[in-house]
Amino acid sequence: MISSWRRRRAARGAAKNRDTDENGITELAIPINFRCPISLDVMKDPVTLSTGITYDRENIEKWIESGNNTCPITNQLITNQEPIPNHAIRKMIQSWSVENKSYGVDRIPTPRIPVSSVEVSGILAGLEAAMRRGDGGGCLELVAKVKDLAAESERNRRRVVAVGAGRALSETFEAFSEKSMGYSVPMHLQEHDHVSEFVFFEENRNSVAEDLQPSEEYFGKNSQLLGEILSALTLMVPFDEEAKSHLGSFCSLSSMVWFLKYGDLSGRRTAVLVMKEIVSSDDQEKIKTLIKIEGATEALVKLIKEPICAKTTNSSLSIIYNMVASMPTPQNNVTRKFVDMGLVSMLLETLVDSEQRVSERALAVLDELCSCDEGLEKAYSNALTVPVLVKKLLRVSNLATGFSVSVMWRLCKSEKKRDGEEETGGGSASVAVVEALQVGAFQKLLLLLQVGCGEETKEKASEVLKLLNMFRDKLECIDSMDFKHLKRSF
Repeated sequence: MISSWRRRRAARGAAKNRDTDENGITELAIPINFRCPISLDVMKDPVTLSTGITYDRENIEKWIESGNNTCPITNQLITNQEPIPNHAIRKMIQSWSVENKSYGVDRIPTPRIPVSSVEVSGILAGLEAAMRRGDGGGCLELVAKVKDLAAESERNRRRVVAVGAGRALSETFEAFSEKSMGYSVPMHLQEHDHVSEFVFFEENRNSVAEDLQPSEEYFGKNSQLLGEILSALTLMVPFDEEAKSHLGSFCSLSSMVWFLKYGDLSGRRTAVLVMKEIVSSDDQEKIKTLIKIEGATEALVKLIKEPICAKTTNSSLSIIYNMVASMPTPQNNVTRKFVDMGLVSMLLETLVDSEQRVSERALAVLDELCSCDEGLEKAYSNALTVPVLVKKLLRVSNLATGFSVSVMWRLCKSEKKRDGEEETGGGSASVAVVEALQVGAFQKLLLLLQVGCGEETKEKASEVLKLLNMFRDKLECIDSMDFKHLKRSF
């Protein structure tokens, strides 16, 4: 009897929450206290602020992270940045969802409690203490905790980053990279128990830094920890300046190069992703440091030759571009080094079938390599050069089109010097000009000028068109059979 009465009462309560429109179709009315005041959607994780107003956690956290410190409804100052979960409202919403399942309402799962700033701060404090002791095992355990928390949800990742995990992880990475560089405490100091390798290096950093080299023995001990830190750091981008300072040191970059050379696929991937965030075009010192590290250029080229994924290829190309564009070509020996390693041919093969971002980076690097005579010679002698460049015109992006035109312009300027056309004003068409006309470069460049482009690209495209036009009448660049079905107007 009682259970039957409860069912009837529940049915009457559910009926109050359903409205009927003018067509007689029943619509579900959502209780007002189930909606988030910000998004007006049903709350999935209701939390209450210090002002007493309940919001959906995701919405109110975005509000606070945007720099607001007042309640959106009451405009009162938020005294506690950690909202309190409202379990009562959540359970009511879940019960209501189950009761109205027939109306297409999905049950809201019980949300996991997000990590708190206090919890993250405690883990990072423990990590710093373990680093100071040189406790690699303790650091590995704590780094794994930070990584798991950040990977659990975007909300947790933002919280971990905000507390300063990037700085703590990068400092730990630098400290154990220094321990892996093959130096040790002098014998006369080893008698004192209070002197550790870490303390000795900190006190003698300037005198020993230039003599450091990666040590297989030390890397065998620390490679797992360093690899785990790199993996965790990929979740912390973008880095702040302090983190970049730690990761951009000679020892840290040497460790990343070691992973690029000897690490497994995961280690190579995380190393190049982190390195890309550090070696930027506006920081010449870190670029010069990377260039000095033995095997760095070979390791980066290996990622182009043996690609892991589009993201790693793009990161490697970005680093190479910053290296070759860091100083004028006559003084930039690293450009010639990349050319000697066969990078021009690798880039052309990569461009045959690559996605937009990879194509843009590859063309940017190719343009820089062709700024030296050795790179230009390699491009000129490669049968793929002209067809690939013409193929990329107007098909990838404005950026890719600009780089393609720039490389073609460099080739044409080089050919004019070869054929002596600057002096004679004529001469026979070169191989590249013939190929360009045959694959439709003239039509594409003409179309480019019609649709519009940047001023620099426009000037270079005009120069190339003038050169091609000199030989256009002598060479059949369009197959006449393409027009056999075209009706004449006379």
